[in-house]
Amino acid sequence: MAPDRRALDRVARLDAAVERDGPTCIWCGRALTGHVPPTTEHVVPRVKGGPSWLENEVAACRRCNGERGHTAPVEWLEECLRRGWPADEQRLARVLTGLAEAIAVRGGQRRARPYLESQLRRLRRRGVVVARSA
Repeated sequence: MAPDRRALDRVARLDAAVERDGPTCIWCGRALTGHVPPTTEHVVPRVKGGPSWLENEVAACRRCNGERGHTAPVEWLEECLRRGWPADEQRLARVLTGLAEAIAVRGGQRRARPYLESQLRRLRRRGVVVARSA
């Protein structure tokens, strides 16, 4: 039986995110290796109500994670693309949609819901295909 995803510790969630998405930074596309170690990136920042759930976390390099800070994910995506980095729009859309679905099932996260929906709308306006969340 698979472990309860909510019960994973930070290191296990980071490992699971790398396994799920591949060993590259979501923002700059750098390979996450010994020279560029992965960090846990909360797509919906904790200060905006984002949970420490695997559904809200992706792997990012330390540089991108630090530079992004609490910037909205779609705003940071746009900044990365302006810089010429191959930010992964589809991965971002998939993670945001998965988080919306997880919140619909588990409940709670009252502060994160409107923020999350606004980010999904911004992605749709950019022309990114985003599955409709529950």
